[in-house]
Amino acid sequence: MRKTYILEDLDCAHCAGEIETAVGKLEGVKNSALTLLTQKLVIDVEETKAAGITKEIKKIVKKFEPDVEVIEK
Repeated sequence: MRKTYILEDLDCAHCAGEIETAVGKLEGVKNSALTLLTQKLVIDVEETKAAGITKEIKKIVKKFEPDVEVIEK
């Protein structure tokens, strides 16, 4: 299952890389790709883990970039 998120106000390339890596390590996530220019995070996640994954992603983003808002598309 593919899910897309907008990371509003993300402007740090280093933080984007850290977020992409951390999200990719979450249980059930098969692939994680974050594009800084579009502020878009796209993940492929197992359907059984998809329900709670947004909460985990928000925690990771807040750890690296407290002012960034995570919006699920």
